[in-house]
Amino acid sequence: MQNPKLKFNSVDQLTRLLLKKIKLNQSGRLMVGIAGAPGSGKSHICSYLLKKINHSVKQLDVFEMDGFHYDDRILKNKKLIKRKGSPETFDVKGLKSFLIRLKANKENQVVVPIFDRKLELSRASAKIIKKKIPLIITEGNYLLLNKKPWSDLQNYFDLTIMIKSSQNTLSKRLTERWKSFNFSKEIIKQKVFENDLPNAKYVYENSMTADIEFTN
Repeated sequence: MQNPKLKFNSVDQLTRLLLKKIKLNQSGRLMVGIAGAPGSGKSHICSYLLKKINHSVKQLDVFEMDGFHYDDRILKNKKLIKRKGSPETFDVKGLKSFLIRLKANKENQVVVPIFDRKLELSRASAKIIKKKIPLIITEGNYLLLNKKPWSDLQNYFDLTIMIKSSQNTLSKRLTERWKSFNFSKEIIKQKVFENDLPNAKYVYENSMTADIEFTN
């Protein structure tokens, strides 16, 4: 990747920038894409932005790439169950179809899927995003990949952000994440070192240059 246009290390910096863009924008809905490795803190950052930006009036909503995970039955048939979370285990065209609708913002509401981590599956029609929301953040590991069909998603973002974290930081966070599910040490090791961290490396080596690089 080339050098990004801006480098941030504070969520407050990002909050101020997005609030400014909402205020200045007169041309319709703003679409922001936040990408990053598994465990880089995308969901945490989005939760913070939701709280800060929506503290008085709701101006922001979050649309999650994870809602487009293939079901485990499909992954087992494709022999991809151990690679769940890698680029080939998502319905990219389904994700793209919702981005088109959200970007156009011609419907009173768009009902989107979400991924339920407790159930380890996607729940269809689980969240409503209303027309009046001026800023949508789409978050997911592979939104900035430079390979088809992922690279087609670039057309629907007005601003892109890459969350960067060190491998050591990612390893610690991911281990703690899987521990919370009460998996055995062997399963945690497999998930972190044979799937999550290779996916993280793939994200950082094969993504387009973002407008903003955020160190977390």
